[in-house]
Amino acid sequence: MRNISNLAVVGCAAVAAALAALLAGDDVFSQTAKKRLPPPPGFVSTSGTRFTVDGKVFPVAGVNNHYLVYGTQEEVVRVLDDAVAMGANVVRTFLQPVIGSKTDPNVPTIWDFRSRAETSNLGVNGSYLLYWDGERDVMAVNDGPNGLQKIDFLMAEAAKRNLKVIVALLDYWRYTGGAAQMSAWYGNSDPARFFPTDPRTVRDYKSWAQTVITRKNSITGTIYADDPAIFGWQLMNEPNFEPTSVLYDWVSEMSAYIKSIDPHHLVSVGHGNIYDQFSDLEIETIDFGTWHGYPVHWGISPQEMNARIGDFCAIAKKYSKPMLLEEFGYARRNLDQIDVYKTWLDTIYRNRDCAGWVVWRLVSRQKAGIFPQDRHDQFDIRNDGGALFETLRQAAGALRLGPMSESPLE
Repeated sequence: MRNISNLAVVGCAAVAAALAALLAGDDVFSQTAKKRLPPPPGFVSTSGTRFTVDGKVFPVAGVNNHYLVYGTQEEVVRVLDDAVAMGANVVRTFLQPVIGSKTDPNVPTIWDFRSRAETSNLGVNGSYLLYWDGERDVMAVNDGPNGLQKIDFLMAEAAKRNLKVIVALLDYWRYTGGAAQMSAWYGNSDPARFFPTDPRTVRDYKSWAQTVITRKNSITGTIYADDPAIFGWQLMNEPNFEPTSVLYDWVSEMSAYIKSIDPHHLVSVGHGNIYDQFSDLEIETIDFGTWHGYPVHWGISPQEMNARIGDFCAIAKKYSKPMLLEEFGYARRNLDQIDVYKTWLDTIYRNRDCAGWVVWRLVSRQKAGIFPQDRHDQFDIRNDGGALFETLRQAAGALRLGPMSESPLE
């Protein structure tokens, strides 16, 4: 069951879209016409700076979790249940792991795939989605229970809880392989420049995107392109490609390609968007902006971070697209952590040009029944009855019922 996925039985819409993509390549020949089509019921759409579902404003109060695609089923369910308990309506994750060849020592896995660490700390439980087929010298997809079927489980369980999932199709970082591992298949160690420009990685990425988007969920029978539980597709988690012109060209090409396969789901980049001032919002096939806020990594104060919330939402208004603070964190070692989170969340709540927030990161009890260790970044959010979880729960409830939800659509 570990081979390159072929397009088996898929829905008529997905088949037609996939065929059009294959025939037209990267040319979004009918993008404008597609954009005019109303979204199917339950799909997330946009109206100016806000997200909508079925014609009503959909303020995003969400959580990130990094291990939903490789955790045990019990661990996945715990995270989703804790997200519901927090009042979240969106979960964000990225598709991983990616490994080297299982048979060819010349194409090794560049990270510790066999780590026995707890799941949150990158013990992947033998799961992987992509690998290098050493016998055929091509990328291959693991379609088994420790591969794509884990995505099926996640989507089925999220739908049961009315949670919508932002799916980043790949991770840039090498923690569980990502773009770095895919570049390493071809002997490269610099994905920032190699991955977005080498014809082989470009081909592999497109093949992977098409495989996921046109997949039929083995549990629900729903084609992913037709699944309203998917909030939207992100090209990659933090694609730090260089120079900016290369990133822009890659985003333009890949977002157009994904729209040609799936015209109804939203598409975003997944970029941290700190230094290039959201140039991706200029691209027609990018539906909303994202940014990642960590004062400790930027070398700024929490107050400066709060000012950027307003600045970045103003940029969104300029482009008439939603802006999502889709990652943020402030370590619990800081005695003012709770007050800082309250300030940031209140700023988003009061600004009608801000579309919402997705906190980094919600974790739940691991296989051993305890919460994971978080000694380094100290960003973990836990349903432990503490003040931080309660702060986020209250903020989520307020956002979903607040001024953003009441204001008229554009």
